Amino acid sequence: MILLIDVGNSNIVFALANEDIIETYRYKTIKNKTEDELYLLYKPMFDLYKIEDVIISSVVPKLTSSFVKMFFKYYGIKIKILGPGLKSGISLKVDDPKTVGADLICDCAGAMKYEKEAIIVDLGTATKYIYCKNNVFYGCAIAPGVSVSLNALVSNADLLHSIEFQAPKKVLGTNTTTSMLSGIIISSASAVDGMIDRIKEEIKNNDVKVFATGGLSSVIIPAAKNQITCIPNLTLIGLLEIYKRNI
Repeated sequence: MILLIDVGNSNIVFALANEDIIETYRYKTIKNKTEDELYLLYKPMFDLYKIEDVIISSVVPKLTSSFVKMFFKYYGIKIKILGPGLKSGISLKVDDPKTVGADLICDCAGAMKYEKEAIIVDLGTATKYIYCKNNVFYGCAIAPGVSVSLNALVSNADLLHSIEFQAPKKVLGTNTTTSMLSGIIISSASAVDGMIDRIKEEIKNNDVKVFATGGLSSVIIPAAKNQITCIPNLTLIGLLEIYKRNI
């Protein structure tokens, strides 16, 4: 059994896989954990499976180091880290390839499993708009994520409160909660539509396939007007494709 680990700023997602992903587990990211603390926290999940190999995609270097130490100490596994020395299959046509996040590379690897050209919308802590063609990453746009925007709004407005994300029934809300839901969900979907349209215009291809992924994609994407295929585990699918290139 292969363990895939996607470490983000908000969540850590684990996936168990053979040829395809079998099961996933999502945890809140707690950044200051030692290898021993990680072992005690995740051991009940790990003990359910016979883990033979591990690959990690991470944007939190401290946790990457702790996971490396934990798996070697407790399982004798030297984990694969997405970065220099690992074949991703994705070429990076950017000013400084070292600055491209591991999650962006995984998104591209996942999308390229299905299409030769794609726009990818990754709705995580940050919202990323990525363009990839023929296994080449050509660039992206990065904006504050939906949760980040909501938290900023609530923390700076005394009379507004935190809300649970759910699709609003209409644009014009009739109370504080429905008004905030519209302002967050529908305006985010409108931003997604606007960025997709601008990218299509820039690449001169109105028929390019669009994928969406990330924890909030299932809430935001149905409110968008563009035709978008939602694949919540696209990042992990890409990480598995990268793993297969390195065995």
